[in-house]
Amino acid sequence: MDSPPLYNSRIVNTYIKYIKKCYEHININELLEHAKMEPYEVADQNHWFTQEQINLFHEKLEGMTGSTNIAREAGRYAASPEAIGIMRQYVLGMINPSYTYKLFDKIANQFSRSVTYKSKVINPKRVDVIVTPKEGVQEQPFQCENRIGHFESISLVFNNSIPQIEHPECVFKGGKCCRYIISLESNRSYLFKRTRNIIAVLLTLITLILAIAYPIDELIYFIPIALATALMVAFLSDKQTKKQLRNSILNLEHSRDDLIKQMEINYNNSQMVHEIGEAINRHVNIDDILNNVTHILEKRLGYDRSIILFANKEKTRLIFKAGYGYTEKQLNIVKATEFDLTKPQSRGVFVTSFREKKPYLINDINTITGRLSQKSLQFVKDMGSQSFICCPIISDDNSVGVLTVDNVKTQRVLVESDLRLLMGVASVLGVSIRNAQLHEERTSQLKSILRALAASIDARDPFTAGHSEKVTEYAVGICKEMNMSPDYTEVVGVAASLHDYGKIGISDALLKKEGLLTEEEYETIKTHAVKTRTILEQIDFHGSYSLIPEIAEAHHEKIDGSGYPRGLKGHEIPIGSRIIAVADFFEAITAKRLYRDPIPVEEAFAMLRRESDVHFSRDIVEAFINFYTTQKMGSGEMRAE
Repeated sequence: MDSPPLYNSRIVNTYIKYIKKCYEHININELLEHAKMEPYEVADQNHWFTQEQINLFHEKLEGMTGSTNIAREAGRYAASPEAIGIMRQYVLGMINPSYTYKLFDKIANQFSRSVTYKSKVINPKRVDVIVTPKEGVQEQPFQCENRIGHFESISLVFNNSIPQIEHPECVFKGGKCCRYIISLESNRSYLFKRTRNIIAVLLTLITLILAIAYPIDELIYFIPIALATALMVAFLSDKQTKKQLRNSILNLEHSRDDLIKQMEINYNNSQMVHEIGEAINRHVNIDDILNNVTHILEKRLGYDRSIILFANKEKTRLIFKAGYGYTEKQLNIVKATEFDLTKPQSRGVFVTSFREKKPYLINDINTITGRLSQKSLQFVKDMGSQSFICCPIISDDNSVGVLTVDNVKTQRVLVESDLRLLMGVASVLGVSIRNAQLHEERTSQLKSILRALAASIDARDPFTAGHSEKVTEYAVGICKEMNMSPDYTEVVGVAASLHDYGKIGISDALLKKEGLLTEEEYETIKTHAVKTRTILEQIDFHGSYSLIPEIAEAHHEKIDGSGYPRGLKGHEIPIGSRIIAVADFFEAITAKRLYRDPIPVEEAFAMLRRESDVHFSRDIVEAFINFYTTQKMGSGEMRAE
């Protein structure tokens, strides 16, 4: 069973700051590595360390400094202005040190989960504190010394004097708890107030005695002196009190500013989660999802740069998919760089994170240069990276890519909370990408089925083979020419490919008949439109695809209402149907049939224009002619001349 996390990183951070100030020769990285700690964990105020890590840390530190009193020294340093701040801010927000000791359990819970505190104020200058280890916790003697240092630091905040601390009972000397009796020295404010009160009482008594014993005219010089003395002492007392209040207010303002800053961070994080959720729900295309997510990261999070790399289909390379914050030159380097996933000896962070499905937080790139390949080192140099976070993007327990952020201008230290936040983003990306892949797979399957259905109709007659394919090409071209949305263009394309599917219910003898049809035969042929809708409605289309049966059915409707099967007119006819009508007519008259030769393109254009506003929508006719002229004639692909 793993050891429980008991000690907040701010305790270790205090040690580190004290070491940097008083023991500059100490190698911090060596110390942390021995204690199995990471610099970003120490910098993160939300991280907690185990008893084992704390023991290793102190063991190594004591050996490196040669000081057996280092724990108490660091504890005493905790409330200094250069240290962690939260202890000092909390203490200065109190009325006096004895009140602080009384509420010390509230402070201690933010730093340690290993013990319980119980405080009792004996008098304004004497406090009894009992510390009891929790079940299963095995603290070490140095932690008792560190605690004493913390108690001393509280008094130092108020009056720059070390209190007298008795330690009559200790768990490391056979006691059931650690008991500390703290005797405080009076601070200036307290002394001035006490002196003021005593002088006021004495002067009042002396004045009354003298007034009784001597005539009033003999006291004319004493009374002003007595009043001046009392006012001077009161002034000094008031000045000290205001100074203490100003310090408390200043620190409360700092706490308020820190709280507001944290609220802003929390708000941005919650907004980011909400916006990423919206982006994922709004888009099903992987590239659209990634571009939107990187835009949200840039807007909501305080990172200078970010890139998302994805594995190619063969899982042999990591390639650039989206990013922000890079110069044009750097972006070109990123896009041109592919990270090899096939070499087991590859040691780059991106590849390692992808392969091991493990996140990395590096606050100093120099600490890992020995583990990087020459290519990776050159890439880091080109990017100008100093610190970064790299998180694997995992889908169905398989890595599909990596999400990376770094700071170049901001110089903000990256901490574990950043890592956890980005791991959350990466996990959401992994789920959304898998959903997008499933959607793409289903869409691809549906399209292949629909193409097979369309081909089955065209295959019945070699003279109409390819008709549905051509009509679809023209219909999609019209949609793009008219700036239709990609989704609606897709719907029209599917409807165009299946517009004649109802002919499967009409006999070959009638469909392949040479010569003119009788009126009865023509009426039978016309039923294919309704049959098409009836058949397509059996397919479980969703979303905008649900429009396909209606659009396919109405492709023989005409603007003047003379079409079939429902005699719709004008804008009663879906625009998708009106688009297919133009595409279908043009393809039919420019293709060779048993009963006639193809009509030249220019003549077909003239026929379409003559039928505009009667059978066809004029704007759709012009859009088609423009598309065909630009795309087909321009490329040399022309039908009959």
